[in-house]
Amino acid sequence: MSCTKYFILLSAFLLIYSQTSSAQTSFRPKAIVLPLTKDLPTNQYVTEIKQRTPLIPIKLTIDLGGEALWVDCSQGYVSSSYKASRCGSAQCSLANTRACSDCLSGPNPGCNNNSCTLYPENTISKLDTIGEIAQDVVALQSTDGYNPGRLASGAVGMVALGKSNVGLPSLLASAFSFKRKFAICLGTSKGVVIFGDGPYNFLPNHDLSSGLTYVPLLTNPVSTALNYFDGEPSYDYFIGVKSIRVNNANVPVNSTLLKINNVGFGGTKISSSTRYMTLESSIYKAVTNAFVKARSNVRRVNVVAPFSLCYNAKDWSSTRLGLNVPLIELVLESSSVSWSIYGANSMVDVGNGVVCLGLLEAGVNPRTSIVIGAHQIQDNLLQFDLASSKVGFSSLLYGKQTTCGNFNFTSVASKIMP
Repeated sequence: MSCTKYFILLSAFLLIYSQTSSAQTSFRPKAIVLPLTKDLPTNQYVTEIKQRTPLIPIKLTIDLGGEALWVDCSQGYVSSSYKASRCGSAQCSLANTRACSDCLSGPNPGCNNNSCTLYPENTISKLDTIGEIAQDVVALQSTDGYNPGRLASGAVGMVALGKSNVGLPSLLASAFSFKRKFAICLGTSKGVVIFGDGPYNFLPNHDLSSGLTYVPLLTNPVSTALNYFDGEPSYDYFIGVKSIRVNNANVPVNSTLLKINNVGFGGTKISSSTRYMTLESSIYKAVTNAFVKARSNVRRVNVVAPFSLCYNAKDWSSTRLGLNVPLIELVLESSSVSWSIYGANSMVDVGNGVVCLGLLEAGVNPRTSIVIGAHQIQDNLLQFDLASSKVGFSSLLYGKQTTCGNFNFTSVASKIMP
């Protein structure tokens, strides 16, 4: 792909605005929220922001481990405030890029001489290209109601929430003196990303900022991106899984696969762009065998791709936490600290009364041994504290009688001018 097609939003003039208020007082917000909507055909989570001068709405896909916000600017990108980052500038240094390029067809957004570049990656299609680092106006919305409104169709880029200096959590923390943390909650139809600290208020009356279980975030010393510079670490969020239990019984797995080795293979990461949990082949077989053994009296039915273990839904009883299937636990710090995957997060309704175990086999030597996918983190609140290098998780919110779709979007509307 040509470098003229994409740009990476490294830094921005930020607006906080509301469509329901004319308040013009400048302020420093305690937190910023991005409402999310789940695109049902793809199961991707998308948000809408306003960007450029004059402002226009654009739709972006959420990428939990992405390095930098990127936008496709090949289709009539027009903005009077667009500014490319010149090679050797502070912006290029912040992005830790060593690439500098000229443009044969420019100048225009995405293609300017003497501009530094990165490699924006579409983590859904597993494709990447060259993108120009630039800055432009971005407006982030706050509303006075519970419903953030429908998003426009047609995503044109990705919102990067990774650990890099140019990920949106770091940029917003720098712009507004936030704590360098954010929370994400992906629902069955709606959700939210909250930049800054709590409280995290969910209807009917729940502050979910307390009661989270925290474990360390691990650093993979080798980038997991398709294209990267030598010595660049991964910006994905890795956690330390020590063992796996199914129905309270330990599953025999090769513990070496659970660790990140010196060339960046192995370990466990959390991903919003991976649809379902993927497991290295030997781990996948051990977990699915344990699942079948735990309920050997429940008959299986013909499989539905891409899954390999399916049942009649009516053969399982229902609970508040989903179907009463064997509990899958990722044991983290000790036997008493685990990520519990209940029926709502382990089973997938594929239609016609059939449900399938939402785990996929990743092959013999995948880059990452376990990837916790979007279906597994659905309706779980996760808080990523980048400054303290830890992640907090709530467990399935159904047990607290709320969901990620119940975030209270009520807020005071104000506006910051650049």
